[in-house]
Amino acid sequence: MSLFSDAEIAYLKTQRLGRIATVGENGQPHVVPVAFRYNPEHDAIDVGGHGFAGRKKFRDVQRNPRVALVVDDLASTSPWRPRGIEIRGRADILLTGGDSIGPGFDAEHFRIRPKRIVSWGLGEERSARTV
Repeated sequence: MSLFSDAEIAYLKTQRLGRIATVGENGQPHVVPVAFRYNPEHDAIDVGGHGFAGRKKFRDVQRNPRVALVVDDLASTSPWRPRGIEIRGRADILLTGGDSIGPGFDAEHFRIRPKRIVSWGLGEERSARTV
């Protein structure tokens, strides 16, 4: 059984871009857009990109694996209908497999293991749970 609801998985599969928050060396948050995919085999979120191992977010996770990922959009602008999901958890650094996230992506990537999932506007009531 997945930690994610069916509606959350369906939504994640339709999206390609999210924003990841990491903790910098000085304790300050760092938020940047990233490519991601839902990984059903591990019931986790894989995050990767180009030049990934050389980025600040990669160095941040090496020091502190606590991250948050937000994926959101507008289902409609009239009336205003935001929807999305926030996933907080631990990011494991993996040195292989990231190239399967997107064309030309580096092998290095993160696998986010959810600890808290919050979702809204996905056809069900707002959901917030620790998993």
